[in-house]
Amino acid sequence: MGLDEDALEYHRIDPPGKLEISTTKPTNTQRDLSLAYSPGVAAPCMEIHEDETDAYTYTAKGNLVGVVSNGSAVLGLGDIGAQAGKPVMEGKGVLFKRFADIDVFDVELDEADPEEIITAVKMMEPTFGGINLEDIKAPECFTIEERLREEMDIPVFHDDQHGTAIISGAALLNAVDIAGKDLADIEIVFSGAGASALASARFYVSLGARKENITMCDSSGIITEARAEAGDVNEYKREFARDVPEGDLADAMAGADVFVGLSIGGIVSQEMVRSMADDPIVFAMANPDPEITYEDAKEAREDTVIMATGRSDYPNQVNNVLGFPFIFRGALDVRASEINEAMKVAAARALADLARQDVPDAVVKAYGDDPIQFGPGYIIPKPVDPRVLFQVAPAVARAAVESGAARVDIDIEDYEEELEARLGKSREMMRVVLNKAKSEPKRVALAEGDDEKMIRAAYQLQEQGIADPVLIGEENEIKRTAANLGLEFQPEVADPTAGAYEEYAERLYELRQRKGITRSEAGELVARDTNYFGSVMVERGDADALLTGLTHHYPSALRPPLQVIGTAPDVDYAAGVYMLTFKNQVIFVADATVNQQPDEDVLTEVTKQTGKLARRFNVEPRAALLSYSNFGSVNNEATRKPRAAAKALQADPEVDFPVDGEMQADTAVVEEILNGTYEFSELEEPANVLVFPNLESGNIGYKLLQRLGGAEAIGPMLVGMDKPVHVLQRGDEVKDIVNLAGVAVVDAQQE
Repeated sequence: MGLDEDALEYHRIDPPGKLEISTTKPTNTQRDLSLAYSPGVAAPCMEIHEDETDAYTYTAKGNLVGVVSNGSAVLGLGDIGAQAGKPVMEGKGVLFKRFADIDVFDVELDEADPEEIITAVKMMEPTFGGINLEDIKAPECFTIEERLREEMDIPVFHDDQHGTAIISGAALLNAVDIAGKDLADIEIVFSGAGASALASARFYVSLGARKENITMCDSSGIITEARAEAGDVNEYKREFARDVPEGDLADAMAGADVFVGLSIGGIVSQEMVRSMADDPIVFAMANPDPEITYEDAKEAREDTVIMATGRSDYPNQVNNVLGFPFIFRGALDVRASEINEAMKVAAARALADLARQDVPDAVVKAYGDDPIQFGPGYIIPKPVDPRVLFQVAPAVARAAVESGAARVDIDIEDYEEELEARLGKSREMMRVVLNKAKSEPKRVALAEGDDEKMIRAAYQLQEQGIADPVLIGEENEIKRTAANLGLEFQPEVADPTAGAYEEYAERLYELRQRKGITRSEAGELVARDTNYFGSVMVERGDADALLTGLTHHYPSALRPPLQVIGTAPDVDYAAGVYMLTFKNQVIFVADATVNQQPDEDVLTEVTKQTGKLARRFNVEPRAALLSYSNFGSVNNEATRKPRAAAKALQADPEVDFPVDGEMQADTAVVEEILNGTYEFSELEEPANVLVFPNLESGNIGYKLLQRLGGAEAIGPMLVGMDKPVHVLQRGDEVKDIVNLAGVAVVDAQQE
């Protein structure tokens, strides 16, 4: 099946299209319906009647954007009409929701007259918090946007103009820097003089380019003052008319520093690229075929060609999805009256800055696992990078406040946390822990410190102030890898092969001499096994916490800390806990990694330690000991263990949270079953700590919840140790290391 057939099938599967409306409040009971509609709805109506700004408090207006089009200039398809353009507008709504959690109504207007479109959109102002104009042909689009911006009191943004300008502007900032040139001095040539080209040229001036250094070409050649005086160009093109001899695109490109293509494919030759200045910047953004292919542009020169296109299969894709969702997110959240030039410049600079930062593993994997580092092949972030939301939206919001466009002020740090929550409960929960960690960073030893992921994690931990990382490994190798990764930091390194660590060997020998380890073996273990080295380091107090396991099987990584550090004085058993986050719910699952066949004593300790862990995330624990029976309905050895553990916990004066069991999993988490059938239970609300009867069921259970239930998993977090230790899963990503390091720091703070 070809791409067209796949796309048709994708769109026609029931329900047809790509968008639906869902409710955000309960609608299960008669009371719910009476609150949602008559008679309860009268109360918010009257509040808004008294003060129209209350629409942002009592309705969805503040998170609702209208995507408006007449289908006269649909991406690569031309004037296909409003109805035929609807799939594109629905698609725009998908991108708004997927990347910035913004709801959309797409509005297709069967109208060509700009005045009629302006009138129609103005009448919809009470409905929307912002208007995204889309796929309206030039020059009508200029008039429509200008008038609506003047006459409406909500943001109006024509993405075809400004989206490309902002994203390519971010790329230009970085490309000029890499080429060692000055934005104010570079000569820029445009191929194309439509909406996006004119908007981009204006925007580059806002970034610092000089208007007199911009040459614009349309299908008739260079736009000159002579052509403007002869009436050969419209009023919008006239803005960039230059007092230069007439000529074609090849003449304009000779000696130019930057080529910006927003025209048609295949019109630039290798010879034209060769005529440009040293280390030229070539943005060939015609889609689907660029003005010159990536390969041809690169082959045309022996020096560095910094190339960007509109295609995803080449480096440096100029994709509008990097802009409009996050620009509107920031504008909506401060109730901006417009999206002004300061807000657009802030967005471009935030994108440019993000491209200079270390790239998350998830983004690298999405693009074939090839290394992604700032340089000629990476001057703008990838469209799937989740950090764009946290970089661009706050920058836009801040600029709106500073420029006077905002109608509410916000605390930027609090706002960034709110944005984290929009991307999922796990981010919100981890933000709680990371903020605690930042309040008092601790020294975290990272075994396997010469691994690239550990080095990148150390950089982030140090950069964000979460922890003071100590990389364990060969110092020269670690520093060489850090330099190759472009990470400008000086990590602390503990090199077992170079430092004076005799006392570490002595301590390991002292701890394990009656467990079969000789003095020479202790010396060898400390020198060659970073897990033993790190364990001794933490046990002696030279570091506050240890992370290990990235390149080892879990049991082999866990063994050294258990042997050297051991469990806490009042604890006999460690356990591995996963935090599973759903959209509006958090569950802690134990034990999923350590104890294969726990007895009632192990289950008791695991429950107590997991409850303590939940509180580190500001979650009040409610624990259920799980089985395949409910409260004695089956009586055998397997059911008696969780039942006895529950009784022991209920009788323990140190346990100050509700616990019950044994019970089936659905009883533990479904309120109707718990309170309807087993009203005698100690749990008045569904459990958020699930203690499984053995390792097998715990591991199966958390993986099913993660894969089929759509939960995000953080962990495993090791509880019950005498000092903070966490064992990573093999192949964990950098963000997992950073998260567990944050948990370890909070553990150490409580120690």
